[in-house]
Amino acid sequence: MSIAPAILDSHSDTHSKALHINLDSSRYGTFAEIGAGQEVASWFFRVGASSGTVAKSMSAYDMTVSDSIYGKAGRYVSKERLIAMLNHDFSLLTERLAPSRGRGTGFFVFADTVSARNYAGTNESHGWAGIRFQGVPGAEPSQILMHVNMTDEDSMRQSEALGVLGVNLLYGAFYRSDNIDELLAGLLENLGANRIEVDYIELSGPIFCRLDLRLVHISLLRKGLAHAILFDRDHGPLPPTDFFHKCPILLERGAFRALHHLFPDLAIRCDATLRRLSGEQGRETSYVTELSLNNILRVQQSTDQEVLDVVQRLSTQGQNVLVSTYSEFFRLTQHLRRYSSSPIGFVVSSAVLPLLLQEDAYGILKGGVLEASARLFQEKVHLLVYPVEASMFESYLKLVNFDTSGLSFPLTGMVTAGHLSLPGANNHLYRYLLESRIIEDAGTEEQIAG
Repeated sequence: MSIAPAILDSHSDTHSKALHINLDSSRYGTFAEIGAGQEVASWFFRVGASSGTVAKSMSAYDMTVSDSIYGKAGRYVSKERLIAMLNHDFSLLTERLAPSRGRGTGFFVFADTVSARNYAGTNESHGWAGIRFQGVPGAEPSQILMHVNMTDEDSMRQSEALGVLGVNLLYGAFYRSDNIDELLAGLLENLGANRIEVDYIELSGPIFCRLDLRLVHISLLRKGLAHAILFDRDHGPLPPTDFFHKCPILLERGAFRALHHLFPDLAIRCDATLRRLSGEQGRETSYVTELSLNNILRVQQSTDQEVLDVVQRLSTQGQNVLVSTYSEFFRLTQHLRRYSSSPIGFVVSSAVLPLLLQEDAYGILKGGVLEASARLFQEKVHLLVYPVEASMFESYLKLVNFDTSGLSFPLTGMVTAGHLSLPGANNHLYRYLLESRIIEDAGTEEQIAG
């Protein structure tokens, strides 16, 4: 239930939103921002009447200062740190102000901890932002936490985008929390295309108690807030930045079911192959099955529940599942490189290989298949191939309307990467990728079968 005065949603620009909140005498709270400055709080000072909204604004930028206030954290840009900030500042706010104005005020704390693009451009540009707020004065608080990726090329524009997002989050929490679709859609208002991505969101408390967070995350994809979301083995949402952080990654893409019941030790073999090729012997590998809405479920035809059903089926097989809107493989490389510079192995069937080097599949790129290959096969990226029986290999290519004329492969037995010969000049590129061991069979057909 909202405690706001009547509002016209036609006033949707950032200035109007911030001013409306400032003029809403029933809202009062703290802004705590770490890492990229105080972009959100500055909007409320800038538009005027901030004394009606801002109890305190602070930025504990120094790590030692931050630790002295919120306690030590393993990672400073993390959900753990964000929750510590919300806990600390909400407790102080209500302890100090509830006796004097708690009967007529819904208290809130907005917090964020952010790593904007550094000078060298070598870091992950991301952050955690959240709000804890009372729906009505004196009520148990509700809470929204979210992980965001900032895609602008310079830190100034990233900071601008974060400020707008923060105002949108506050506005949505206060005035749109009874309609989750409107709240989510409003997060990107006034931001333009692809400046901010929200790949994880957590809603809790009395206002959001009836929501299914799994369906909320699928809505992030539908509304363009995210290009990929992650579910764990219990088919619950998972922050990709935590799951993939600095780890080697194995990603099996494009199937309604995992193939481990056919190849029980496929994951183990692919992990060993990736480590052998890259020389990586450190962190545990993150293994995930990926589904593309564009390729598999045809986003315009599938319902959110149908998507969730597929996720649940894979989860019951012990899989972590990444659901994306990516059609091309090279976009997955770019996505995963946000989180880890460690080796990446794409686990695919041999039937996928002819499609990867199909020239007319990359009309969106000026450099065609060569540019796509360069983007896909960045340093320490490999294609790990499991074999397909010859009749299944041919049936699959017919199913996707691939012209097999000029394609050479065995007509019986198992088709491995080494068995293939592609038509035309692209076969030279394919042979190079094979001989460079960028494309690699994940064990021999006899090893995998036995």
